Parts: sequence; structure tokens; C-alpha cells
Amino acid sequence: MAQAWHLFVDAGGRSGATNMATDQAMLDEADRVRSSTLRLYRWDPPCLSFGRNEAATLHYDRKRIERLGIDVVRRPTGGGAVWHEQEVTYAVAAPIDGFGSLREAYCAIHERLAVALRALGAEVSVAPTRPPAHPPTRPGPCFNAAVGGEILAGGRKLVGSAQVRQRKAFLQHGSILLDGSQEMIADVRRQTSDVSGSTTLSIALGRSVTFEEVSNAIVRAWGESLTSTALDRLRPPSTALFLDPAWTWRR
Repeated sequence: MAQAWHLFVDAGGRSGATNMATDQAMLDEADRVRSSTLRLYRWDPPCLSFGRNEAATLHYDRKRIERLGIDVVRRPTGGGAVWHEQEVTYAVAAPIDGFGSLREAYCAIHERLAVALRALGAEVSVAPTRPPAHPPTRPGPCFNAAVGGEILAGGRKLVGSAQVRQRKAFLQHGSILLDGSQEMIADVRRQTSDVSGSTTLSIALGRSVTFEEVSNAIVRAWGESLTSTALDRLRPPSTALFLDPAWTWRR
């Protein structure tokens, strides 16, 4: 019997702090009552996000970010920096044992997303899980290079994802790039950094693509029972942590 899932399609766009607080609330609920949730959403205004353990203070120019008025947030998940603008962001919160393991969940979710992207006409593949021949000498932005299990188009990274575990549940969220670029990251990074390892769905398809088109394809391809639910079903998420500079710039 297919597992029942809650579905939130949040097309209006929310701030970085609100988006991360909502994803954290989904994780809290998955851990508390063993619920499974898929959320598809946008960012408004565009936002720079750091991974949970990323050395943001070392690698990014805080004063320049503040002068530019860029919305910035630290995610509850790992990985590197992402510029969120023209994308569909997905978030999955569920019990780990529903997938078998964190690694199996990572790959299974990407396989479902790949099915959706292929249905739109994109020629995508899932990166092999073997270790890279030349691991990076230092951590960098999320879209610098693909790791095993991530989605590629034309050999370049199209979807970047990260996970966090909370007792017996997990949160995985990630960016499906529709258009634009990750060049804003290079503009505020202290060290020279190549952010050209990514591509976009518009490039892969040779045409523009909308949030609605991609989110509808994901819902159709999910492969389990999805029930549309209002966001207010969740406990009201607190943005306090994700608005706190002590959290954003803690490393």
C-alpha cells in the first residue's frame, strides 16, 4: 500500500527565514508524528543560503552582502552556499525508515525528480555514487560540482540538495534551477570561486519553463498518494533562529 503524503505547493514566494522555519517545522512534525510531507516553493526576495556547517564568515564578505541588501539565511541542512532566485525548491520531511536509510532517501528522491524532469523533455541523469577521482581541496558553493546521486543535465549540475537528520526523521531540500545563474555567489565570496558547474532547466529544454509547469510534473511523478494540504496545518513556524545573525554567521 502506498504511503500517504501531505503536499504543500507554495507558489507565492517567502523570505529565506520563513522558508527555512517552515522546512524545520515539517521536520519537527515528521519526527513527532511520523508524517511524510512534500513541499514545493519559491523565495521572495531572492536569497543567499549557507549550509548548516559552512564557514560563512571565512568565505563570504558579510559587509558587502549587507551593503547590497541581500537576504541571507543559514539552512538547517548541510552543503554549500546557494543563490535562490529562479528555481523550484523542493523539501521532503519524512521518517527515515520509510526509505531504508538517509543515503537511499537521497537517491530515491532524486530519482523521482528525474522522472518529472524527463517528462518535461529534459535529458537528465543521476550522478554515479562512486567517489570523485579528484575531490575538491576546499568546500565551495553547492553548484560548483555534483556528488553521487545528484541530477545532471548535459553533464552539469541541475539540482542541488542537502539533508539533515533529527532522531528518526529527516529533511531533504534542494534547488531545481529554472533559469539565471549562481554568479551572485562569486560576487560576495572572499576567494575566487568557480560557480560554472551548474546548468538550468531552460538551457536543458531550450525554452523557458515555469514554476507551475515543474511543480505539476513533480506531483505527477511522485509515485505515492499526495494530499494537498494548507500550510497552516503545521504548527506555526518560528523564524527567530533563522533571523538571528548569531546563527547565520556562527561560523
